[in-house]
Amino acid sequence: MTSRSRHLWSIPIDRRLAIVTGASRGIGREVAKRLASDGHHVFAIARSADNLETLVQEVVDAGHSAEFRTCDISEGHALGELVEEIAETSGRLDILVNNAGITRDGLLLRMSDEDFDAVIGMNLRAVFGACRAAARPMMKSRFGRIINVGSVSGISGNAGQANYSAAKAGLIGLTKSIAKELGAKGVTANVVAPGFIKTDMTESLLSTIESEMTKRIAMRRLGEPADIAAAVSYLASEGASYLTGQVLVVDGGLAI
Repeated sequence: MTSRSRHLWSIPIDRRLAIVTGASRGIGREVAKRLASDGHHVFAIARSADNLETLVQEVVDAGHSAEFRTCDISEGHALGELVEEIAETSGRLDILVNNAGITRDGLLLRMSDEDFDAVIGMNLRAVFGACRAAARPMMKSRFGRIINVGSVSGISGNAGQANYSAAKAGLIGLTKSIAKELGAKGVTANVVAPGFIKTDMTESLLSTIESEMTKRIAMRRLGEPADIAAAVSYLASEGASYLTGQVLVVDGGLAI
């Protein structure tokens, strides 16, 4: 595991501690900024420190609290170990947002075992490790918010994404099981399932299908990372304390 941090100040006692993976860009970056603006101390996690440094500086300049760690989530147990380390050194862990993920699209007959395993490993196996590491400190404090970022592909499937859809479908089952196991300890677990969101990851795809896709969306527009961040913010709040094991689809009406 590769880990690097930038500590800006000690975590104020009145702030909850939030971990956001895949925070260097797109949805994860917006989620990290939103949770910081909500008053939480955010640990932003990604593979490279480059974009994380600017993210943390933006958060601090806005008067909020954050720091970053680097972690290659594809390295087996790396993410789970980092989550455990953060919880131990900070003495708490309140919110975990598993957003990091990859795609290696391809039709079923052409998809290699390596591409299938890589997507399952990073999009599902690593999330399992992070959730397992977060469970103990959350149960101990009798408060926790586990929020896993899924996809509408995990609900309806998508041609050319057998690996990605399988991982995101598995994520829903994992989250519901966690909700049942940890609910009595005050820990909620939910999934946010985005539709088509404008990010770096989807830019090349959307450039060719955006016009056609918007016709299928009730809202007649593609989603923005801020739309997902707003949903995560709600699920992390006190107002969502009686909501667990749910899949919140944020797709502008694509799936209806």
